[in-house]
Parts: sequence; C-alpha cells; structure tokens
Amino acid sequence: MKKDKILFWTTTIIIFIMEGIIPALTSQTELAKQGISHMQYPAYFGNALVVFKVIGALTVIIPQAPKFAKEWAYTGFGFVFIFASISHYAVGGFGFQAILPLIFLGILVISYRLYHKLYQKEYAVSAAY
Repeated sequence: MKKDKILFWTTTIIIFIMEGIIPALTSQTELAKQGISHMQYPAYFGNALVVFKVIGALTVIIPQAPKFAKEWAYTGFGFVFIFASISHYAVGGFGFQAILPLIFLGILVISYRLYHKLYQKEYAVSAAY
C-alpha cells in the first residue's frame, strides 16, 4: 500500500509539473507561441489550452477535489496527450516529439489506476451515507 501511494504521488506530481506548472510559466514565451504556430493552431488555442491544463492539474493534485472533476481532468489529459502525439506526427513525422506525449500518457494511466486503487474504498464508504 505504501509503495502504491509513493508511485501514485510521484506520477501525479509529474503530471502536475508538466501540465500545470510548466505551461503556466512558459505559455507566453516566444518559443511557446512559435510552437503553437508551427503546429498550425490559432494563437488563442494555446491560451485556452494552458487555462484548462492548469485547472486540470490543480484538480488532479488536490485530494479534496470532487471525484467527477478528477475523472474529467484525467480524461482531458488523456485527450491532450493522444492529440499532441497525432499533431506532432502530422507536422513533423515519426520521432521523439510524437512519442513523448505517449510516454506521459503512460504516466497518466499509472496515476489514474492508482488513484482508483487507493481511493475506491474511501468513495464507497462516503457514497453509502
């Protein structure tokens, strides 16, 4: 159980840093704007994406967040990683940039599975009341 908690928090913190903190700190840099442009997305898409990433990252990391919100956040990040991989492949071909989002998808899946494993009993007890 302790191993599961350590792995859960490690994977969840990785997602929080990569999808919450880093986008919040770097979204308005010239490099980030060029990246959005390179992917052929409109400029406003990058801003909206950052807002939702930060909200999702906070939802995943805060233990008291409602279960339904956590489910939406995990689902949203799953879509983000899958479509990031597809976008990188479509623009730049097969390479590290197309694989990296899938690595983070794997980390997200581990976090999600352990979230359910660790907290299913807690939610089953609270749902009984």
